[in-house]
Amino acid sequence: MSIESQNNSLGQPIGLDLENWQPCQSPSREAMIGRFCRLESLDVGKHAKCLFAAFSLDSSQQNWVYLPYGPFADFESFTDWLTTSCLGDDPLFSVIINQSNDEVVGMASYLRITPTIGVIEVGHIHFSTKMQRTPMATEAMYLMMVRVFDELGYRRYEWKCDALNAPSKRAAERFGFKFEGMWRQATMYKGRNRDTSWYAIIDKDWPSIKKAYQAWLGLDNFDKDGVQKLSLCVSDRT
Repeated sequence: MSIESQNNSLGQPIGLDLENWQPCQSPSREAMIGRFCRLESLDVGKHAKCLFAAFSLDSSQQNWVYLPYGPFADFESFTDWLTTSCLGDDPLFSVIINQSNDEVVGMASYLRITPTIGVIEVGHIHFSTKMQRTPMATEAMYLMMVRVFDELGYRRYEWKCDALNAPSKRAAERFGFKFEGMWRQATMYKGRNRDTSWYAIIDKDWPSIKKAYQAWLGLDNFDKDGVQKLSLCVSDRT
């Protein structure tokens, strides 16, 4: 992989100048609204009951395996976790709501938000069975990217996951994130080691990725039964 550079007065290669760079703003709590879903800032009193019910449909509890918390034995412990861990500004949690029936079907967050250098991460992604393998999952990720790149002007958007979490790695690649490497023994959770796989989209990637999302989400890509005709393809990104 080539690295863009310039030479300084000593002939040493250095990074390109960032002309007119200004720090980004932190993400707001304003809703992100699409055709299939919308994302709203987490409100425990408004969303917790429906969110717990949606997550409880995962009877095997496999969706919690790679998360550093959960599963929760009851609604009270789930609500306690939401209240103590999910109401700050970083991570900044949103719930994902089905536009067709207003059901809460999942959650995700921005985290490690660093406006001064334009870097932000998406994480704590938990799609209930009601939104897995539906257009809502793809659109939710698209809406979050639009806010990051188009509205706020970030330079880099990261996705990190347990290196053994094959579904998350496949999802990152499908959503347009590029694999950048693995950090060995990066952390630990639930009493076990975690090697972390790193993925990212940078601002130069975004225009071609955005076009791929827009084509996939277009009305003409779905048949009369709401089934997609073409798969999301971002492999031609720069």
